[in-house]
Amino acid sequence: MPGRCRESRRNPFAARSATSQTPVMEPVILTTERLILRPFEPSDAPAVHAACQEPDIPRWTNVPSPYTLRDAERFVGTTVPEGWRDDTAYDFAVVARTDGSLVGAMGLVRLAGLRGPERQAELGYWTAREQRGRGYTVEAARAVLRWAFDDLGVERMEWLAEAGNDGSWAVARRLGFQWEGTLRAKLVREGTRRDVWAGSLLPSDLPGDPGPAGAPCAADRTPYLPYAG
Repeated sequence: MPGRCRESRRNPFAARSATSQTPVMEPVILTTERLILRPFEPSDAPAVHAACQEPDIPRWTNVPSPYTLRDAERFVGTTVPEGWRDDTAYDFAVVARTDGSLVGAMGLVRLAGLRGPERQAELGYWTAREQRGRGYTVEAARAVLRWAFDDLGVERMEWLAEAGNDGSWAVARRLGFQWEGTLRAKLVREGTRRDVWAGSLLPSDLPGDPGPAGAPCAADRTPYLPYAG
C-alpha cells in the first residue's frame, strides 16, 4: 500500500541537552532484508582496522594510511559519537544480519546545510573487500537515503568522489544519482589538486512509493524550479 504523507514535518532532532535548547540528533538503527545499520561500537574497532588495510579504502577515502588499530579505536569511540552529537556526520556500521560481520561503513557527511534552507547532505560509504559484489552497499544506501529524505527532510543528496573512482560511481548510479560533472581541482590530496566527480539525488528520483505513513508531503518541500533553457 502506498505510504501517506504527514500534514506537517516533525522535528527529527527531538532530544535536547539539559544545558542547551539546540536539538540533538539521537543515533538510529536501520534494517534491511540482509543488513543492520547501527552506530559503531568499541568492539567494532578490530574489524574496522582489518577492513581498512585494503589499499582501495585509503586510496579513495579520507581514511589515513597507514591505518592503525588505535586509529580505528578513535574512529568508533570518539569520531562517530561526536559526529552524531555535533551534527557533522551520521555514520553507521553496516553489519550482516546473519552473523554480525562488518560489511562496511555508510553515512551522511557535510551536514552544515542540513537544518538550513539548503536541506542537503552528502552520502559516503566504503565496503570491506570480502563483502563486495553482493549488492550490500546499494541495499544499505537505499535505507539511508529513505531515512534522510523521509525523516530528516533532506531535499538534495550529493555524491562526491575523486575522479577515477569507478566503483563508487557504479553504486551511486544504481541508486539513481544524476551525473553533474567534474569539479576541477576541488580536492587537495597529498599536496596535489585533483578533480572530483559530482552527482545528486532528489526525493523525486527515488523509484517506488513516496515513503511510509508519516513521511513528508511533497508540499512540505521547498519548491523546485528546474532550468528550462
